[in-house]
Amino acid sequence: MNKKILFFFLVLGVFFAGSALAQCPVCTIAVGAGVGLCRYFGIDDTISGTWIGGLLVSLILWTINWLNKKNIHFLFRKILVAIFYYAVTIIPLYAAGIMGNAGNKLFGVDKLLLGMIVGSIAFVLSVWFNNFLKRKNQGKVYFPFQKVVIPLLFLAITSLLFWLICVKY
Repeated sequence: MNKKILFFFLVLGVFFAGSALAQCPVCTIAVGAGVGLCRYFGIDDTISGTWIGGLLVSLILWTINWLNKKNIHFLFRKILVAIFYYAVTIIPLYAAGIMGNAGNKLFGVDKLLLGMIVGSIAFVLSVWFNNFLKRKNQGKVYFPFQKVVIPLLFLAITSLLFWLICVKY
């Protein structure tokens, strides 16, 4: 039954997916690739969650940017977009049994969820830091692909910190 629920959400996503112009498509693809690689190589769920959290924030910013370009405005737009993306990610993970296992916790929190929270925060901080650097440099980047490198660097550092913590636990 869990696989049927997961399949339902995947099919639902395919039918309702639309095209959008990303704020940073290269960054979104790189974060998505990081998630896939973590799962493929069996890396700890806190690290996978870090990349999932970064991907979610990237998708949220992407969607809000698309809504702005299409001049689509509604009450609590940013919050609703964020809730939507987190819900369509977390609910199927719980339904499939990937999240919510009692033995898969760190500091009393599900490892995947903890990684998602910390990864989301790291990605938001990286966007802020990139904007700060651009403001400091009269709106110009300091190096090519700065907008891509900084979020990836923040997520990589966060992943390294989780790896060091998980070695001890």
